Parts: sequence; structure tokens; C-alpha cells
Amino acid sequence: MRSPIDLACWGAMATAHDDSRPQVPAADQTLRMLSFLARQRGPVAARTIATQLGIPRSSVYHLLATLEEHGFVVHLPAERRWGLGTAAFELAGGFARQQPLARLGRSLVATVADRTGESAHLAVMTGRDVLYIVEERAPRRPALVSDVGVRLPAHLTATGRAMLAALPREQVRALYPDAASFADRTGRGPARPGELRDLLRRVRADGYATEDGEVTLGLRSVGVAVCDHTGWPIAAIAVTYPEESTVDAATVAAAITPSAAELGRRIGGR
Repeated sequence: MRSPIDLACWGAMATAHDDSRPQVPAADQTLRMLSFLARQRGPVAARTIATQLGIPRSSVYHLLATLEEHGFVVHLPAERRWGLGTAAFELAGGFARQQPLARLGRSLVATVADRTGESAHLAVMTGRDVLYIVEERAPRRPALVSDVGVRLPAHLTATGRAMLAALPREQVRALYPDAASFADRTGRGPARPGELRDLLRRVRADGYATEDGEVTLGLRSVGVAVCDHTGWPIAAIAVTYPEESTVDAATVAAAITPSAAELGRRIGGR
């Protein structure tokens, strides 16, 4: 089974070839290009797309321009490369909202909540936000803002940071090009690209993400990314607990990691 990004870009359609010629060549080429970009670890040059897919370079540039206009790809002029845009992430979120990921992950999130005694949730990326698709509230714990269907700024949440840290750096730069890209909730958290880069560097080193009052004052979270077989982050699982708790973030991450790895396998990963 393909990752949500591949499914969202209709990769299966793009690779299901036979000897007949496509009835709508431009649509066929567009879908093949999106599927190709979805399989890459980072943005690629237009000439690479043309060479790998056997599409005339002039057609590739015209199709890329249209896709960029609609937000499905982004252009990095300094590097002369192209990558998936926020509209592609929206499609991935649409895949999640249609239930497969939530159904596969619900029991695993419940296991994390039982294991830690704290509320746990599962989220996916959608543009610069995370969308919560599973929420398991621990007994005697208050309701959280991260209820099912809620969107929050990815750079402020543990789930979002875990997924951003697993994305290619070029993709993060495309999502957060300047200070205007950063939303604020409590006055905490990164507010500029450089601050986000430093934060994500720590996440990569630790293997998990944390947040402390950036979403809701008085609450902390620990998140671990759920990655497919290519290492692409398809979701993240997090645990939220009161700031006065003496629990260690690394201990919480260790309780989440087995469920995150299992969900990656269930959705078609390793």
C-alpha cells in the first residue's frame, strides 16, 4: 500500500500503464509528475522530471507552472528545483479524513494513552497545520484543544514538529519562507525560519519532538513521527500532560515509539 502522499497524488493511476495511449495526455503527464515528485526525498530539477518520465521539457515547464499556480508544487528559484506544495499536503489530509489512517491508528493511540496514563492523539500535516484525526483522553484528564477535526499550527505542536523534522529541509523552507509564515498562540515558539531550523535540528538529534505551553499554557506534549518505508512522515503520535508532571520527555517518547513504528508498518511502511 502506498503512503498517503502517493495516494493523494493518485500515484496508482499514474503508474498503471498499458499499451494504449492515454485519452487525455496532459492529465496523464500531470499525474505522473505529481506521483514522481511524491516519491522523491526532496525537490528536483525540471530536466530530471522530463528525463525520468520521458515528457518533453517544454511540456514539463508548462505543467509545472499550472501546478504552481494552484499550489500543488513550489519552485525554489535559487536551486532551480521543484517540490510538492501545500495543496498536495491538503490531499494527504483528505486521505486521512477518509478514515483508513484513523482506523489503523486508533487502537495504537489508545495503547499509548494506557501506557502513559495521559491523553494521546494522532495528527497529519495539512499545509502549515496539523489536523487531529484520533484523540484518546486518559481517565480524569481534561479535554484538550487537540480534539478530532481541530487544526493547529504545525510549528507550535509536538506532532507538527516531529513531522517537519522528518521532511526534507527544502520542503520546510518552502512551507516557512519568512516570518509572516509563523502563527502565534501563547507568545512562545519559533517566530522566524532560523528559529525553526534550530528547533528541528534538536528534534532530529533527539528522535522526538516536544512543546511546552506553545499551544496551551500549562500543558506539555511529546510527539514521534510515523514514517513510511521511504522515511516520509505520514502522521505523528503525541502525548499531552500537565507541566507540573515530573514525567521525563524521553520516557514518554519511548512509550510512543513502538506504536508509531507499528502504524508505519500497518499503513504500508517498513
